[in-house]
Amino acid sequence: MKPDLFEAPDYYNLDELLSDEHKLVRQAARDWVKRDVSPIIEEYAQKAEFPEQIISGLAEIGAFGPYIPEEYGGAGLDQISYGLIMQEIERGDSGVRSTASVQSSLVMYPIWKYGNEEQRKKYLPKLASGEWMGCFGLTEPDHGSNPGGMTTNFKDKGDHYLLNGAKMWISNAPFAQVAVVWAKNEEGRIHGLIVERGMEGFSTPETHNKWSLRASATGELIFDNVKVPKENLLPNKSGLGAPLGCLDSARYGIAWGAIGAAMDCYDTALRYSKERIQFGKPIGQFQLQQKKLAEMITEITKAQLLAWRVGVMRNAGTATSAQISMAKRNNVDMAINIAREARQMLGGMGITGEYSLMRHSMNLESVITYEGTHDIHLLITGLDITGLNAFS
Repeated sequence: MKPDLFEAPDYYNLDELLSDEHKLVRQAARDWVKRDVSPIIEEYAQKAEFPEQIISGLAEIGAFGPYIPEEYGGAGLDQISYGLIMQEIERGDSGVRSTASVQSSLVMYPIWKYGNEEQRKKYLPKLASGEWMGCFGLTEPDHGSNPGGMTTNFKDKGDHYLLNGAKMWISNAPFAQVAVVWAKNEEGRIHGLIVERGMEGFSTPETHNKWSLRASATGELIFDNVKVPKENLLPNKSGLGAPLGCLDSARYGIAWGAIGAAMDCYDTALRYSKERIQFGKPIGQFQLQQKKLAEMITEITKAQLLAWRVGVMRNAGTATSAQISMAKRNNVDMAINIAREARQMLGGMGITGEYSLMRHSMNLESVITYEGTHDIHLLITGLDITGLNAFS
């Protein structure tokens, strides 16, 4: 295994915008990725297997619910710290970042924000420590970009709810102990339910044959007359806005995470351009290669500024869903383009597992369509600036 020589670019001295705590949090995550992720991730991606032994390390660096208050087991950090942790983890691998994002923003966040005190105390400490892993059930086989069309439903049976339906493309599903599931009641109102592994009629078949996020476990959630205790209903928010609020948090983390993948590809291409000799000189001396590298660092710098500004607004509670959406769309598009350009710079070596470029490129093919596709995010911005709904 090649040593992890990654050096993060900071062309506009953006570290000056970060606090000492931000830098310490980022360094802890970066050191952990170099030590525990980089040496093994290629092997696990090739095997299409999630390295479950890293769960305790993710918990130790605060990757599970970084912004959750300490009284519930979280680290009590701010939104920029959360973003920086996601950046460093995705620098290692998008699939590993997905595992942490789901746990934080799609499982712990709704329990914290929409749950009651009993639910917070029961679930959050175990999720923060990694003792329990969670997943988020929104997407269905026939309802992706239109989650409001979901057919998963539950009926009031007096002393319990009866849940039926199915969810698809669910990160962490194969090994999660807890699922936050979104379903319609008998009036058609969307609610969140906490479903635990072991409930009769609940199964989580794994999704195989993926060419992307191969080091992340993906599966389905099947509900066949599952009896869910009434105390497992999230009481403090309902309607489609509830799961979409979770997606805001997750999309924000992705906006930072994608920068990490782009940084890794840029750093790899820059290093290679100085070492690879063709026609008697390093390829970094050729104009076209310098053009690629100059464009990469420009786009990374713009994405860093976008993510930092959204982080400041998230800390202040002023960031809108549309602003978060713009950051997610822009930064993932930026990252996938850099991954492709970097892969070309390495020629044939770019497709091998000796370098991270092809793995990042394949992973980003999922990141650009999950939590809102590239096109859907453009329509979100379009609706925000025109006031005209192009979705229907």
